[in-house]
Amino acid sequence: MPVPSATGAVLVPTDSPAHTADTVTAHTLLNCLIREVSAPERQITVEDGHLLLRLPRRDILLRVPLRRVSLICAHRFDGPIRRYDGGSWTTLGWHELAGYIQDELELRSGVANDEFLAQVTDSRNTIHTVLEQRATATLPADPYLESEQSLVFGHRFHPSPKSRTGDPEDWLDHGPETGARFPLRYLAVRRRLVREEGDLTRLDALRPQARNGYVTLPVHPWQYRRLSDHPGLRKAMAARDVIDTGVTGPGFAPTASVRTLYQPDADTFLKFSLDVRLTNCVRKNAAHELSGAVALNRILQPRFTKISRAHPGSSLLAEPGYRTLALDDDLSLLEGFGVIVRTGLREHLRPGVTPLLAAAIADEHPTSSAQVSHLLARGEGDVLAWWDAYLGLLLPPVLTAYFAHGIVLEPHLQNVVVGVHADGTPAQMLFRDLEGTKLVPEHHRETLAALPDDVRTSLTYDAERGWDRVAYCLLVNHTAEVLAALADTDPALEPDLWGLVRNHLDVFSRRAGEPPQLRAVLSGVPLPAKANLLLRWSRRADRHVRYVPLPSPLGEGFPREVVR
Repeated sequence: MPVPSATGAVLVPTDSPAHTADTVTAHTLLNCLIREVSAPERQITVEDGHLLLRLPRRDILLRVPLRRVSLICAHRFDGPIRRYDGGSWTTLGWHELAGYIQDELELRSGVANDEFLAQVTDSRNTIHTVLEQRATATLPADPYLESEQSLVFGHRFHPSPKSRTGDPEDWLDHGPETGARFPLRYLAVRRRLVREEGDLTRLDALRPQARNGYVTLPVHPWQYRRLSDHPGLRKAMAARDVIDTGVTGPGFAPTASVRTLYQPDADTFLKFSLDVRLTNCVRKNAAHELSGAVALNRILQPRFTKISRAHPGSSLLAEPGYRTLALDDDLSLLEGFGVIVRTGLREHLRPGVTPLLAAAIADEHPTSSAQVSHLLARGEGDVLAWWDAYLGLLLPPVLTAYFAHGIVLEPHLQNVVVGVHADGTPAQMLFRDLEGTKLVPEHHRETLAALPDDVRTSLTYDAERGWDRVAYCLLVNHTAEVLAALADTDPALEPDLWGLVRNHLDVFSRRAGEPPQLRAVLSGVPLPAKANLLLRWSRRADRHVRYVPLPSPLGEGFPREVVR
């Protein structure tokens, strides 16, 4: 079971890898069930240090001990889940719980899902395998790479956070959790068969240019293995239109997203397609996303320069270009070999500042030195001062982007790199990944009108949908999760931590003319939480996401405001 450390943080369970994987999987399933089904249906209660939950359609009562109660019903659990059997409580395993959830959702929706249990099982088995491998793996010494490769358990509000296609031998060499680093495969492609846009200087600097008439295309080795038998590719290679020049060059480290790789010496990220289902979706650079990244980068960079001036310490990593293989309009190859270039961290970092992935900072289990309990231990340990600094860097640029520029950033925990001083205090916020970034059309009509229809459609959200995405990513996925990790160090501080969130939002709202969305948040209306369980149950892509209401502690007077 998870146990508190001397600082109050929760340490990774010391049980066997199998037992730990079982426990975390069960607790993660319970998180999803509570947030998306049981809490909205008022089927939970807290009593005598336990959370009780009823599945009304199955007529099952469950109970789990609580380590900490959360103001937004994102509780921390401490022990096994048990089912009431008419006078006694019987311990429930993760697989049995998943089966009960499957039955309840089928009765609730009238729709069956024969993939659900397999995906939960796959996620649990991935966690188990990773824990076994990490016991003997050589993990990165670099703090940034360590943070990127530390997310053993994944998103705690996703039913299958570590689900991925294939057997472990397919992904272990290319997954981040075991400290993987590997060189790329490079293809030489006749120039007429290359599609590319934007500035590809960083990509070309990775390897000397190919022979005359050819262009170098880097390929993720896992993806190459999956596409190497494609008839179109084999034909092109037989005709010497595409030449396999082998696996060579510097090593790349997979980041938390798995398919985005980082080359530390070049300080460059490459975002590849992978025909692999990770959590909910097959992770592939669609044709419109390739062009869209370059178009969006062109639109965003001058605007984010203004945002950075207004809010020092904030930066947006650029995605200046892409390259791919265009053979006879074969979409599977064009998308499968598409690679997007992303600029690195060093050009944005101030002297003495160390970058760390926000998801590692917020992790419930301190699997890396980036976890917030370790950062606090570096300095004076003033939780409220640390949080005040963090919020001052995180909230204003995202809100300014939306309200002043019509830009919908997606600042969830895996999309933000936090720069910290030597004493662990927050110094900078670096935002990345344009895939989820959108534009509100009213702010960008002329610019959008010049784009192809498919690109334009993929880059826009209406104002309401855009605000739901900002509010979820910023306040629920990011702010609430870092706050939860801070509250683990001292549960009595949670009201004050939320009070600081309210203070920062209130100050921004006043300066921005009190936009109605923020007035609503500050009045305590429910916050939008992404419904990952229901999305996975419906077997729909992320673009069809729906949100469920999450109780908010941000209303005036609750919790008490903190004056610093």
